[in-house]
Amino acid sequence: MAQGEGNVPRRGEIDRIVETILYLYTETRRVTKQQARDHGLTGPQVSALKILEAVGDLSLTELSGRMSARNSTITGIVDRMERDGLVVRERSQTDRRVVIIRATDKGQRLARGLPVGAVEVFTAALKSLSGDDRRELRRILGELGERVREEVARRDDETKQASK
Repeated sequence: MAQGEGNVPRRGEIDRIVETILYLYTETRRVTKQQARDHGLTGPQVSALKILEAVGDLSLTELSGRMSARNSTITGIVDRMERDGLVVRERSQTDRRVVIIRATDKGQRLARGLPVGAVEVFTAALKSLSGDDRRELRRILGELGERVREEVARRDDETKQASK
């Protein structure tokens, strides 16, 4: 990345990177929302079903982590999916405090029929990059993800401190 003075990135470069990230996020959500609407679901319900299809049964906490959402948010999503017969909740056999989310036959059939358009688009685009570029992108995105987690935690701490 070209730099301004010293090690400080130029403002326009940062803006273009942020715009690209927002574009990728927006396009992913748009594709997922359209697929969800086509099947009478919400975007998060599609994501949850596809995760359960790929991974299998998960605890509420594990599903929350994979969807990068709070347990309370996922609880509402799972409530609606359970109401619609797409998932069931079961107590873990090894730890009765843990609730396992399992896709029903109906949920599994629906998940199998849902294309993952955003994933397919990203996969095709990533395949067009060289192996070296993919490895470098993975490295950079890993670092960026860690910095975002740190920044979010810092801001959460500031908010908690300010509310005391």
